[in-house]
Amino acid sequence: MIPHLPLGQWVSDLIDWLLETVPWLFDAVAAVMQVLVDGLTDVLVSPPPVVWIVVFTVVALVLRGPWLALYTLLAFLLVVSLELWSETMQTLALVLVAAVVATAIGVPLGILAARRRAVSVAVRPVLDFMQTTPVFVYLIPAVFFFGVGVVPGVVATILFAIPPGVRLTELGIRQVDREVVEAARAFGARPGQVLREVQLPLALPSIMAGVNQVIMLALSMVVTAGLLGAAGLGAVVVRAVTQLDVASGFEGGLAVVLLAIFLDRLTGAFGQRTALSRLLHLRRQTERQQRPVGGAETGLVSPAG
Repeated sequence: MIPHLPLGQWVSDLIDWLLETVPWLFDAVAAVMQVLVDGLTDVLVSPPPVVWIVVFTVVALVLRGPWLALYTLLAFLLVVSLELWSETMQTLALVLVAAVVATAIGVPLGILAARRRAVSVAVRPVLDFMQTTPVFVYLIPAVFFFGVGVVPGVVATILFAIPPGVRLTELGIRQVDREVVEAARAFGARPGQVLREVQLPLALPSIMAGVNQVIMLALSMVVTAGLLGAAGLGAVVVRAVTQLDVASGFEGGLAVVLLAIFLDRLTGAFGQRTALSRLLHLRRQTERQQRPVGGAETGLVSPAG
């Protein structure tokens, strides 16, 4: 007979020990998350819907063009018509806070993994575990540490959304042409300069793809966060399911889809624009460095007389 291994009890004991040892840490995290979500929700909900609809439409027009702008206008007008504007903005606030925190953790970790082989080896199994863990499993530690409400929903969303940011950042930096990196080093660039001026700009499309996936995964956790008491469209869908209200469930789900398409197209366009502008800046900078000075070729001095 194989003896029983009490892994569950060990984890339970660890959670109890953490709650007794560092309760101030969880209180601080909860307070910060609550302030961020409430503040951003107030900013999005307080003005009349037409204000933010105009802003979103203009941003879509500038970044992607008239088709996305038209979609944005019609999509958010439909959300207002469904009387789900407040819930949609609450969801947007939750997604943005979670995505910003997940990106702030994932991108630096991906950079470190790309530059340090040991970090990459250590991080990879953790990311595999996180990406294969069922969504509802993230709710267990969130509820134990933070109770029920908005905060555990945000924390669970952050944990769920971190892996693609790490993986795609590491992949983007590793795919930068080695010859370009070596050329930068040959010109005397320090490691920090190589990272900032060469690797990050060239890896930016991959990094922004990771940010896009972070946002999409955060949005996919909306309904799950609604199970923990988080407000927004997740609460609408959960309430519709528990009450077998097909109409409300369809409308809440449709609003989630409309918001997801908007964020997906917008972040994709932003990544392309940012990468293009950065590469053009680097090209202009290189041309200035290679421009002849005082009638001499770069790196050569005209002979006297």
